[in-house]
Amino acid sequence: MLQFKDMQLDTNSPVYTQIVNFVKRQIFLGNAESGEAFPSRRELAATLRINPNTVQKAFRALEMEGLISTYKNTVSNLFYDEEMLQEIQQELTRDLVQDFVNRAKENKLTLDDIEKLLQELW
Repeated sequence: MLQFKDMQLDTNSPVYTQIVNFVKRQIFLGNAESGEAFPSRRELAATLRINPNTVQKAFRALEMEGLISTYKNTVSNLFYDEEMLQEIQQELTRDLVQDFVNRAKENKLTLDDIEKLLQELW
């Protein structure tokens, strides 16, 4: 089962999107397997000390993306296939690189500066 107890919430984005992103990151890192059970909505709300309605919103978002399935009031299970895994990997990697590029541009760095730094630090 996914472990949410170490999840750190912040005030920069809605909590439900942080939950969705946490799940995607756990998949990306290989810490979550397709088919494993999710904690219940109440259990997750208690663990994160948040409103159960927020958890419900996160579950709906995960269901819309096809990452969890819940059958008739039973346990929700994580689901992803190879194609979904690749989409998550691309999304998270692209977001990471985009954030880096934006900050580099804010700092007035050129592509040459970045390439030299990457070579040096890699």
